[in-house]
Amino acid sequence: MSEVKQAKKEITPEEMKEIKAVDTMCRPFYFDVEYLKSMFGKYEFQIMLASTFGGVLKKVGIENLKDGWKAMLGMGVKGSMKEALAEMDEVGVDYACVDQMYCRSIHHDGESCGGDATIEQIAQWNKESGGKIVGGVGYNPLRIEESLKDVERAVKEYGFKYVWIHTGGFGLTANDRRYYPLYTKCLELGIPVCMQTGQSAEPLPSEQMRPMYADEIAMNFPHLTLVLTHTGWPWVTEWISMVWRHPNVYGNIGAYMPSSLDPALVRFMDGPGREKVFWATNGLGFTRCKKEVLELPIRDATKKAVLRDNAMRVFKLEK
Repeated sequence: MSEVKQAKKEITPEEMKEIKAVDTMCRPFYFDVEYLKSMFGKYEFQIMLASTFGGVLKKVGIENLKDGWKAMLGMGVKGSMKEALAEMDEVGVDYACVDQMYCRSIHHDGESCGGDATIEQIAQWNKESGGKIVGGVGYNPLRIEESLKDVERAVKEYGFKYVWIHTGGFGLTANDRRYYPLYTKCLELGIPVCMQTGQSAEPLPSEQMRPMYADEIAMNFPHLTLVLTHTGWPWVTEWISMVWRHPNVYGNIGAYMPSSLDPALVRFMDGPGREKVFWATNGLGFTRCKKEVLELPIRDATKKAVLRDNAMRVFKLEK
């Protein structure tokens, strides 16, 4: 990724809190270190540590990949509800969307390789946080009936606001017909479908997650809200195309630090995409990720829209 030239002005604590932001894609491990330990005990995340986060491991002096979760703490991950909520208050984050991180392992014959958070656990976090943690439910396209019941239960019983899917983990594309029952259910429930797009940092298929696969879905379900996550990188122009072209397709910038966003994406965000792009951290830290958005060379109106207004409207959050 090309780096975006950051503004030189230092962001003050007051400016950090001025816009009450919405993180549209945080992760279970940010609120409970046990999920972090479990996640990095799995093959896919250990490989990710050795490759994508290899420099971080070396910097903190960790050699055993099973101890890689400690490196995440060194990057700013809190790992506890108390610390995470305190950080949210300190830097002005009103809501954090947290999904089950439900993903299937290709290496271990279909076992889960995600965070394994249950619907009930996220519902409890929502309660403990006073509603600051917004629930997202997962979906298994190979167990359609059971998954649809889980989606409906999460939304109707616990107030979950969206579904998150990782199509590559199932070796499928987002326009595979096994996802169509989910799209129909989400349209019925009036909730967005957030889908992983772009490369997977873990050794999971990435080709199936090209943003362009959303094209057919958006045409067949013109009133369904889709959120394309992770900037679509390395297919950023496809991501921009889908978000720009379809009225109900949006995108979040999670998983990459704002200072390293593709300049084309930043220009789009500050122009025709101002009402279509959301801020997200992917669990990489409220403080740094928000600060870097505020430092971007974009208009103040764009910062407010991306950090808060767009998410409040699309995820139907209370004002």
